[in-house]
Amino acid sequence: MSEQSDQERWNTRYSGEDYLFGTSPNAFLASQRHLLGPGQRALAVADGEGRNGVWLAEHGLRVTALDFSSAALAKARRLADSRGVEVSFVQADLAAWEWQESSFDVVAAIFIQFADPTLREAIFRGIRRTLAPGGLLLLQGYRPEQIQYGTGGPPHAENMYTAAMLREVFHDFEIVSLVEHDSVIQEGTGHYGMSALVDLVARKPS
Repeated sequence: MSEQSDQERWNTRYSGEDYLFGTSPNAFLASQRHLLGPGQRALAVADGEGRNGVWLAEHGLRVTALDFSSAALAKARRLADSRGVEVSFVQADLAAWEWQESSFDVVAAIFIQFADPTLREAIFRGIRRTLAPGGLLLLQGYRPEQIQYGTGGPPHAENMYTAAMLREVFHDFEIVSLVEHDSVIQEGTGHYGMSALVDLVARKPS
């Protein structure tokens, strides 16, 4: 699929008035509030309509939020304005994004499973690079069992994560928490119902 048609597809998906995944932060991300502090530099990867980046900014973090879709970013800017926070929104294709070394104290990677294994490898490599020493990765994704639930995410098992995969990729990080679980999530109409999840909190070595 060409870049243009791929972008059109995402813009169409985000073209409605409603927020596809809601305006509240991801529940896993919100549960890690105690690990975050004002002034930290945060990167929200593929942040869509801005629910997670805006929430981070509301807690005093200096946020850069990336997404491929101009339609999503327009809604994200409206959300930030309505909440009275500043976020640096950047339209970017993660396949071409330049991950600056040691630039962020926190990376939030919430349901970025549009990425096939090749792109996922590049994204994970970029996350490892862009986190500053001592920086924190907060990641939630679907496990392959999500295909049977059909309550969100792409229909591609190869795009999903397992705890073993994440432990291997971030083998030299401090694994603060790594949990596989099946839970009900309610995030707009995009993610709704019982879901096969894996949560990772990992800290880059200082």
